[in-house]
Amino acid sequence: MRWLDRPIVLVGLMGVGKSTVGKRLAGDLGIDFIDADEEIEKAAQMSIAEIFEKFGEPYFRDGERRVISRLIDGTPRVIATGGGAFMNDETRTLILGGAIAIWLNADLQTLVDRVSRRNTRPLLRNGDPAEVLARLADVRNPIYAQAQLHVRSKDGPHNRTVLSILEALTQWHS
Repeated sequence: MRWLDRPIVLVGLMGVGKSTVGKRLAGDLGIDFIDADEEIEKAAQMSIAEIFEKFGEPYFRDGERRVISRLIDGTPRVIATGGGAFMNDETRTLILGGAIAIWLNADLQTLVDRVSRRNTRPLLRNGDPAEVLARLADVRNPIYAQAQLHVRSKDGPHNRTVLSILEALTQWHS
């Protein structure tokens, strides 16, 4: 995809596969992959859970916006964002203006199965993952829908999702 002239930013709920799919997509495109959450942790020198606990979500979202702003510099790369990044008006404006935003969406049970494998998600620590994810989906999906492209992340091999993204990118560009 020689026409790719800006970053691709993956948005969607936690567990949808933004990081896993993003790495494979970047490999297929021959460009770099960057996980925004990892960049935030490097900049803060603490985990996201620690940032949430010590400073709260608004502080985290401000740092997240600054990191994403730095990453969207016109360089073609794949960037995986945290589930809440696109909810911030300023961050969303940065992404939509300087990148190709792709909303990865999945059914609730697939998300629950995926997030239940790890206990590193601050928003899931106080409640039933299915209930929390359903509430988040109700609020966030209409915002995620503002992304230029929508791709379904199905249960099964991530390569299927990567192929769906490549197909959507090709159709979007033509």
